[in-house]
Amino acid sequence: MSAPASAGASASRAVPPWVWALPPVAVLGLVFLYPLGLVVRESLAPGAYGDVFASEAFRDALVTTVWLAGGATVGCLVLGFALALVIAFVPFPGGKAVARFIDVFLSFPSFLITLALLFVYGTVGMANGLWTDVTGAAEGPFRFLTTPWGVLLAEITYFTPFVMRPLLAAFSQLDTAQLEVASSLGAGPGRIVRRVILPEALPALAAGGSLVLVMCLNEFGIVLFTGAKGVTTLPMLVYGKAILESDYPAACVVAVVNIAISVGLYALYRGVSRRAGAQR
Repeated sequence: MSAPASAGASASRAVPPWVWALPPVAVLGLVFLYPLGLVVRESLAPGAYGDVFASEAFRDALVTTVWLAGGATVGCLVLGFALALVIAFVPFPGGKAVARFIDVFLSFPSFLITLALLFVYGTVGMANGLWTDVTGAAEGPFRFLTTPWGVLLAEITYFTPFVMRPLLAAFSQLDTAQLEVASSLGAGPGRIVRRVILPEALPALAAGGSLVLVMCLNEFGIVLFTGAKGVTTLPMLVYGKAILESDYPAACVVAVVNIAISVGLYALYRGVSRRAGAQR
């Protein structure tokens, strides 16, 4: 029995390592790289890049995408840091349940949050309904949800837990003795946050903010479900060019630009996350 077993082991060792890599590489190439290659090839149609870059619609979509992603990231960082501070350092009933709910929240689809905001702030939502009931007005004043500010609110609402999760993990590893020493020396809560907690939270803030920036850059469902017709981001422009106008070369050019920006930001996110892990 030992001889056949040793022969089989020798045969498996004789197989070059690259042979075992062939099946996953083939699947990856068929499912991802081949469609991506088709998109890149279609974008290389004569004059496609020049026409897209010269169009005002593309420039407006690029600016809108960048400022929405940047604004949502800043909002998520500020709100996420404040909420994580309360959950981690302010004892209150149900604090652990709230922390667990954040993990569950990360699995929610983005359109669900947008739908909830529509129920509250939509044209026929609860806030406008309450206003008309109290004042007798024909319509309510809350109409910001279909504007860029509504999209920004929805993105901040949905993506803030993606900042809170790494922050709560960082706060759980913070030595509470530092807080006690700072408090005993007369430091107030604000000074403790600035001088003790914030420096420890910076790597987690950077990692969470980088991730949110990448995800906001590619967000499609929130913009679509808010019904903000005047808000066109790069993903929405791809949808409009490909589905509504059947201009596939232009759609592929916009998609390639979006992919290039996303890959660059993802590389930044990976670098920040690796550095944050090394500092821990």
